[in-house]
Amino acid sequence: MADGDQLFARFGKAVPAGTVLFREDERGNTMYVVQSGRVRITKEGADGMKTLAILGPGEFFGEMAILNNKPRTATAEVIEEARLLVLDGRTFEQMVVSNSEIAVRLIKKMARRLDSALALVEILMHRDPKARVILGLSREAEVIGQEREDGSVFIPMKLEALSDNVGLHPNQVLEVLKRLSRLRMVEQREAGFVVVDVPRLHEFLEFLEMQEKFGEV
Repeated sequence: MADGDQLFARFGKAVPAGTVLFREDERGNTMYVVQSGRVRITKEGADGMKTLAILGPGEFFGEMAILNNKPRTATAEVIEEARLLVLDGRTFEQMVVSNSEIAVRLIKKMARRLDSALALVEILMHRDPKARVILGLSREAEVIGQEREDGSVFIPMKLEALSDNVGLHPNQVLEVLKRLSRLRMVEQREAGFVVVDVPRLHEFLEFLEMQEKFGEV
């Protein structure tokens, strides 16, 4: 039996799509590791629910509740039938102490999450919807983007999810996407977005930021 199967036999749980694993502000004493499927992490904001992340195989979540004994900071919902490892605080601590590789992976993942959180704050600080959308696309291209042979990057994300991430109404995002499409920087597809020219998109963002700064003078 493979290591993954052994872990699932001890700590695993098959969870159907639509299951809410925990809600924001609840107390919790378990964390989760995704073996298969997808889980959406959301948080209630001033203007509605925001999607913070879509987690897939190899990702973990819920660890802060057992590390600092505080309420859940977000809601976790299974959006694609999943196989999850469910670990309590004692089991998690034993794994970290006995396996340095797990400890290093934890540190790296938490560092990436901090970078992602800082990037999200940067996005939401922009007043210009165009800058928000471009920053959002750039962030997702780095996190979940799939580079193609022609140098473009495919982002498997729906319009609604992108709208949630950048704090804008879908119609506002759509207007920006139409402009980026006319400029041949981004193409909207049924399954996501294609960033045709990543460097050019970054150059356009720099132009917008300079324009915003100049307008404030």
